[in-house]
Amino acid sequence: MTIDADTPPPGSRLDRAAGVLLGAACGDALGVPYEFAARLDESRTPEMVGGGLGPYAPGEYSDDTQMAVCLAEAALKHTDMAGEAARRRVAEAFLRWRREGATDIGMQTSAVLDAAAPASGTPEVAEAMFTAARRRYESGVPSAGNGSLMRTAPLALSFLDDPEGLAAAAALYSDITHADPLAEEACVLWCEGIRHAVVHGGFGGVREGLRLLPEDHRARWAGWLDEAESRPPHAFENNGFVVMALQAAWSAVARTQEPEGRPEEHFRLALEAAVRAGNDTDTVAAIAGGLLGARWGASAVPPDFRSAVHGWPGLTGADLAAMAVRIATGEGQAPDPRR
Repeated sequence: MTIDADTPPPGSRLDRAAGVLLGAACGDALGVPYEFAARLDESRTPEMVGGGLGPYAPGEYSDDTQMAVCLAEAALKHTDMAGEAARRRVAEAFLRWRREGATDIGMQTSAVLDAAAPASGTPEVAEAMFTAARRRYESGVPSAGNGSLMRTAPLALSFLDDPEGLAAAAALYSDITHADPLAEEACVLWCEGIRHAVVHGGFGGVREGLRLLPEDHRARWAGWLDEAESRPPHAFENNGFVVMALQAAWSAVARTQEPEGRPEEHFRLALEAAVRAGNDTDTVAAIAGGLLGARWGASAVPPDFRSAVHGWPGLTGADLAAMAVRIATGEGQAPDPRR
């Protein structure tokens, strides 16, 4: 599968848009070899050598990016990502991925997709997925894993000038598998961070995203961000939990010094710091990579990363960057029925 697009000028808004999926995939592939293995210390440099739980080829990304691609494919076709048609497309894409491409899958996501699978091919498929997630959460089964946060980065590309719309979409596509409000709120914060980075070229959007949360939840998230800025990524070792996954990723981004005039160095070093968080390394680094790519752009992705990264369903790094540009520019999308 090859997607062609012109290369945006370095440092431009479209360059930053192109970096979102590419950055997430690079973090994912960099973290794959070290997932749930012995944590790397500062003396070891992460490499895209493959292996891991897949096992994966060198540079191959895992479920984090595979599921993000499902959302991106829907965003390529639908301006109204909150609409029924987009929801069905996403639900069917997740089920197709489950059948054909899932090299790894979390317990929460697996349970919800398997419960919804009988509805595949029907108009009710998306509602079946939302219902399965909601019932699982309401039954008391822990539902605040990192499996929705890891995949929602491309949603920001559909709402670059609409933070409120993005917040609603981020919550929606978290809820399709993870109905816990903590997972929903993490996706809202991080997606706003990515949107802001693409539009304004900075990392301030994660903090600014607090205003998009319920008022009585803002203080606790502000405290969690404070904690992330004061501690290294590996301090948040239970990073299968969505709050700690976000904290570990934010710690890696915020605590890594930005070498002046060398964005590619911050991109690489912050991703390496995310991998050194340990445990769910590919997910933490994929989360961080989406934000780093949004801030610095595809032009800041090291050439060795860009040339190595690839994965289901046959996409290269260049394909991911081009897909992101097409979403950001609205190329190929169906008209919004509300307009």
